[in-house]
Amino acid sequence: MSLKLNEENGGKLLAVHISGKLTTVDYNQFVPEFERLVLQHGKLDALFDITHFHGWDAAALWEDIKFDLKHLSNFKRLAIVGEKNWQKALATCCKRFTKATVRYFDQADAIEARKWLNETFAK
Repeated sequence: MSLKLNEENGGKLLAVHISGKLTTVDYNQFVPEFERLVLQHGKLDALFDITHFHGWDAAALWEDIKFDLKHLSNFKRLAIVGEKNWQKALATCCKRFTKATVRYFDQADAIEARKWLNETFAK
């Protein structure tokens, strides 16, 4: 599994690239970094590129549920980039648990996802 985090726009935008299958080790890396940025900047915009994501192991799925319950209110805008129908469904499901604006973009439209997120910083 590979999880890469990039802080952009002074830390107010978090770009997360996920490939393979998530494990608890990945959450142990991601969650403290996310919480640090939230403490510094408040609500964040985020780009989750899940194009090559293949799901979670059982323990990581539990970590994901806990993260979602605790932190989905810490997002302003969430762009999810994927390539499969189940990834689009995941983005749709996510909308029910957050007040953030959530948009799904197909991999071919990844540049549009970034433009959409950067609209916040252009204003």
